[in-house]
Formats: sequence, structure tokens, C-alpha cells
Amino acid sequence: MSTEEKSLNFIEQIIEDDLKNGLSADKLRFRFPPEPNGYLHVGHASAICLNFGLGIDYNAPVNLRFDDTNPSKEEQEYVDAIKKDVEWLGFKWDKECYASDYFQQLYDWAVELIKKDKAYVDSQTSEEMAIQKGTPTTPGTDSPYRNRSIEENLDLFTRMKNGEFEKGTHVLRAKISMGANNMLMRDPIIYRIMHAHHHRTGNDWCIYPMYDWAHGESDYLEQISHSFCTLEFLPHRELYDWFLNQIYDETKVRPKQREFARRNLSHTVVSKRKLLQLVEEKHVTGWDDPRMSTISGMRRRGITAAAIRNFAKTIGIAKRTNLIDVSLLDFCIREDLNKVAPRVMAVLNPIKLVITNYPEGKEEWLQAENNPEEEVMTYREVPFSKELYIEREDFQEEAHKKFFRLTLGTEVRLKNAYIIKGESVVKDADGNITEIHCTYDVDSKSGSGTEASNRKVKGVIHWVSIAHAKEAEVRIYDRLFTHESPDGNKDVDFKEFINQNSLEVITGYVEPSLQTAKELDHFQFQRLGYFCVDRDSTAEKLVFNKTVGLRDTWAKVSEQ
Repeated sequence: MSTEEKSLNFIEQIIEDDLKNGLSADKLRFRFPPEPNGYLHVGHASAICLNFGLGIDYNAPVNLRFDDTNPSKEEQEYVDAIKKDVEWLGFKWDKECYASDYFQQLYDWAVELIKKDKAYVDSQTSEEMAIQKGTPTTPGTDSPYRNRSIEENLDLFTRMKNGEFEKGTHVLRAKISMGANNMLMRDPIIYRIMHAHHHRTGNDWCIYPMYDWAHGESDYLEQISHSFCTLEFLPHRELYDWFLNQIYDETKVRPKQREFARRNLSHTVVSKRKLLQLVEEKHVTGWDDPRMSTISGMRRRGITAAAIRNFAKTIGIAKRTNLIDVSLLDFCIREDLNKVAPRVMAVLNPIKLVITNYPEGKEEWLQAENNPEEEVMTYREVPFSKELYIEREDFQEEAHKKFFRLTLGTEVRLKNAYIIKGESVVKDADGNITEIHCTYDVDSKSGSGTEASNRKVKGVIHWVSIAHAKEAEVRIYDRLFTHESPDGNKDVDFKEFINQNSLEVITGYVEPSLQTAKELDHFQFQRLGYFCVDRDSTAEKLVFNKTVGLRDTWAKVSEQ
């Protein structure tokens, strides 16, 4: 990469400066280090795009490393889901690694710290340790166990490893300084006792390393050149470097931790704990509920990988946390789906339309273009008959002057078909319109080249033939939260802002070409929005999820 090619963000500038200062380009290696304790969300998507994007830009390998140091919260299900998400986003990792790959080495290094009198076994309770750690404005006090002999520490640590002690009775702490300004440097915990089954190592270990100990040393073992993480890890950088100092060999690459800001998305939460709460309390149907901010939820909703990558590129990398309006993501979704989604006809709020002068029993198959954005136009055939469904909103018995759809006495074109004229309506006993009767101009067939077919009318509406229509369940999704920052106020439970109208399930009718549509196939329902086939869909019961509308209507609603 060259600064002449494009304007560099500060992350790229760090890399460029390191290359200028002697780091060999073939030593560049990045990583994405998720913890397998939940599903990845939109925030992770940005981090994935950053790290793997750097790998592509610099032709450097990128590791996928699972931070599996807390077996009480980790499951193989999450590992599999994370791998699927990264692959679906379009990225390939060089090595699949796990912090658990290094458990023995991490333990051996911890033993060396004890031998150098740089670590000790503390037998205080967690409450006692919290008190003796001090506050940001007052220094901590030494643990009464801080000056245990090296021999006693080695013996206790070995017995911790062998499972002789209960959880919480001992921890291993680094011996740094209880007076450090950075509280993370006040003799941080390196190991804790956990009698928990690990998804990879089984019951081999009774002690597990803390994140700060495992992460930087794992970076070093994998020879990661740049370890990029979010701003909350900025205070951890001093500890990251202290740990590296204890084991660093100058002949090897020394990882460099640098931080970037989270790009929070409005009307969402991305805390794994809160997402899990939504799942467990059944506010949503699961981790892949299309209203969730998880990558799997966005995929099921019909959001494309290209749209997410473009969104990540558009918001960029910053040093300051800010809130990105979800409408920007919607824009990226529409932009991509407009290019790739075939246009089809569906009616979601149907009313019956009868063409009174169309021959009884006749049907035609009319040509319809699949996508006007295609370089080489392709077509499909749609059936047409005497009785159709149209959208109820596309007819008004008495309309104002700016209503350009069907009314009595006016003409509109049926998409890909004929010009029709509203003639009369049929109503039920309560005065509700149940049928619209119209006539059609037999010479006005679209594409026929006749004078009538070229006649201009103000409105064009979509339709489906009743005799051929396929019934479908359509799930209309809205934002899961009504507040732009649902977890922004610590005094208010984020669940107070759950949108009770975030899902509406309706029955619609679609053209028969959709009968064979497969899971995650994308379509533009003309004049209605973008939809995709849900995994619940079968040949007997079609199910579609609304991905996004054709335009942003939320902003208009919010302003009212």
C-alpha cells in the first residue's frame, strides 16, 4: 500500500510508519480474536472487515483466533457460528488458532514468572482483593501473601493446576506495583481456578489464564505484528507490553497493540450479555432473529455480505466513539440489493380486481424484466387472467388530484400488462369494498408496439393473477428498539425501549415464479421493498422476511 494510492486512516498510517522504520513487509500478520461465548454482531463485522481488509491490502496473513479462556461461557456452537459468519462475509483466514492451543506454554511462562519473583499466589477472597486494590485516586495496599517464598508459590501453583483447591481459594497474580496509576497494573490476576469442562481441552485443566495474560502472549506466539482492538482496551496496553517484556526474544516480531473506536449503531444493542438476555427472555426467537444486530440475524433478514462490507468501509475507522444512524446501513443494503435482487410482483394487502371485458377462462403469459440493472437483460413470464389481486392502497373510490393510482373513471397501467380503467366497486353489508371492476384496453399490451401500448398514463401498479398466485407468510420487521441509544442510560433498563411493533406477520400473494425460491434468495417486491426467503420456508408454505423498504420511512415517522 502507498500513501499516493489513497488517503490513509490512522491504523494504516501506523503500519506504514512501521514499514518505513524497518519492519519487513513479510512480517506483517494480523488477527481477529473473538471469544466463543455468543454470536458475532455488527460491531464485530466492522472489526472483521478491518483486520481481514488489512490482510488483503497488504497481502498479509490473518489468523482467526478464538479467545477460549473461560470454559463456563464457551460452546462449540459459538465457534461454528463465528467461522460461518467470517466466511459468509467473504474472508479467509490463514490459520485457525485457539488460546487453548497455548495453555501449556502459558502455564510454563507463568512458572517462570514465579521463579523470577514476578508472580505470586494470593489466597485472599475476591472481596478482600477489591478493597486492597485501592481506587483510581488512592494507591492499593500489598496483599498479605505478596511476599510468599518462591518455593511456596511454585508448590501452591502446581497444586492449583492439579485441582487440589476449590474455586476462589487461590489466584496467581503478577507482582508489578500496588501503587501504579493504572489500576490494571496493580498486581493483576493471571490465573484463576475453574473446575469447568473446556470445549477443546476437556477436563485437562483446573486453572485458566486471564484474558490479559493469554491475549498478548498468544499474539506473540503467532507472531502477530499488529494487534488492533477497541478503545476500552487502551488502559490494557501498558499491561500487554509488561507481559510481553517478560518473555520477548529480540529475534522475533514484537506485537504492537493499538486501539480504534467502536462505531455504535443506532436503535441496537451489541453487548453479548444483553443480546443473550433478549434470547433467553424470548423477546426474540433466537440469536438469528432478523431483528437482532447479530451477523446471523442480519443474514437471515436478507442483508448481504457486500452491504455489510460497504457499510464498514463507509463508516471507516476513528479514534473517537460515535453513534452511526442505522439508516446508513439501510442505504448500503438498498444500494447492493438494487444491483442484485430480481424484481418480482407480490401483493401484501390484497383486494380483488375483476377485468369485466377480459374473456372468461383466458390466461396469458407476459414477459417481465428481471432486473433493469443487469448488463444483459433477462426476462421471465408471469401469468395474467381476468381476476387479479392489487394492493388495497392502490385504489381509492374518491381520490384527490395527486393520487395517480386507480380510481373510478381513471386509467392506470398494470405493470407488464394492459391499461385499465376503473368502472365500479362491489361492497359488503358494512360498506367495505370487496371487489373493484374495471375494463381493459385490449390494444394496450406492454411491449406490443401498438399506438395504444405507447399511450401515457400517470400511474403504474403491480398485481398478481389470483388463479396463479402463491400464498406466502410475510414477516415485516421494524427496528427492535424505539430509542436511538437503548442502552445509553444506565438508570433505564434497555428493555424499556423494545419496540412492541417490531414484527408484523401478514399473508400475502406472490407470483408463481417464487414457488422454487431457496433460502436467502433476495427479491425486490416491486414498489414494496426488498425481501428474502426465510429458512422456515417450504414448498408448501413460502415465508419471506422484509429486509428493507425502498426508501427510508423511519425518519419521516420520527419527525412527526
